[in-house]
Amino acid sequence: MHAHSHSHGLGTGRVLAWSLLATTVFVLVEFVAGVQAHSLALISDAGHNITDALALALAWFGFYLQSKPADEIKTFGYQRAGVLAAFVNALTLLVLSGWIFYESYQRLLHPVEVAERTMIVVAGLGIVLNAGIMWGLRIAQHSDLNVRSAFVHMLGDLLGSIAIIIGAVAMIYTGWHQIDPALSIIIALLIIWTARDIIKESLNILLEGLPRGIDLSSVVAAMRGVDGVLDVHDLHIWSLGSSTHALSCHVLIEDLPPSASDRTLRQLNQVLCDRFHIRHTTVQFEHVGCEVAASGCVIPVVEAGHSHRH
Repeated sequence: MHAHSHSHGLGTGRVLAWSLLATTVFVLVEFVAGVQAHSLALISDAGHNITDALALALAWFGFYLQSKPADEIKTFGYQRAGVLAAFVNALTLLVLSGWIFYESYQRLLHPVEVAERTMIVVAGLGIVLNAGIMWGLRIAQHSDLNVRSAFVHMLGDLLGSIAIIIGAVAMIYTGWHQIDPALSIIIALLIIWTARDIIKESLNILLEGLPRGIDLSSVVAAMRGVDGVLDVHDLHIWSLGSSTHALSCHVLIEDLPPSASDRTLRQLNQVLCDRFHIRHTTVQFEHVGCEVAASGCVIPVVEAGHSHRH
């Protein structure tokens, strides 16, 4: 199993590296073509592709860092590096969108004649390029936020290229050159849409929020369903990286011998792993209840009965 995961990781790294090279070359081609064709849509899309190249570069670098093992300083490893790269990625998209909005407004006021057929050819190349990269990242993007950030970049640019072709055809038949800056505005809105979800999820991970797809009350209920568990409190769940979650909590159990409590701990970890994919846990057992203070569970409370609920 380990060898398969390692091979898959190497494959994703190679896909990111080759995609970065191909995207960088295409950025140069599209920018030159956009200048020669006087097309703001192509130039805007080249700008979008610059952030695509940055996205791929950050994704590759983040993928490399997060695959490094833990050491004496980074005891959790480097998994957050990929999340941080995804966050920076998304911020660059928002900055680019602001520039496109401004330039589009200027072009709407002062339309410029464009070379529509050049737009169609270059946008067609963009569709082939981005579709190929998306195909290469289609598996890894499901489990890695950093790779998904790059994948969504590619999706946004694919849709932008399609819009450019449709707009170029429309300009050929109508002669209305305001379509070009209008397309640029659509591309900018598309860029913002691609960045929103990535910013939201990466910030949630960086701020150690509850991982996406996990419900806190469901975790508590599942843990309380384990034999010997009376209560669960001071529960914290967070993400170490895109797909690795951690949990710490206090668990009130019956007064059991060590061998029995060890069995309860194994059952708890099994439930957390199987149902919620939480594999890194720190569970503190208690035989008496406690009041939860601001800094944690610190004040013991002797219980007369067998159960203590918060």
